[in-house]
Amino acid sequence: MRLLLNWVLSTLAVWIVAHVVPGITVNGVVAALIAALAIGFVNATIGLLLKILTFPLTLVTLGLFWLVINALMLKLASVLVPGFEVRGFLAAFLGAIVLSLVNSLLHWLVKPAAQRES
Repeated sequence: MRLLLNWVLSTLAVWIVAHVVPGITVNGVVAALIAALAIGFVNATIGLLLKILTFPLTLVTLGLFWLVINALMLKLASVLVPGFEVRGFLAAFLGAIVLSLVNSLLHWLVKPAAQRES
């Protein structure tokens, strides 16, 4: 149940980002569902590997290079999913930042009040 809720919240976050960030489009709910899945899969596999390999660079840039990696993973997910398009690196960069913020906010809103206080 929790996995399904996370997927729906991530889909909603992708949908919101597509409406807020210029250069990112989603053609329908099904594309948003598949895009959320693809983004999660790409971040869990290739993104994790890249973050481990570029950890020294991330330390030197005080963590800012992770934003670049997240942007690249968002762009890669758009290549894999028909109906989900990210036009350009700037759109991917802004989209990755907004997606992280929106996703965090949605998860915080859904979390029960008792867990929010602790």
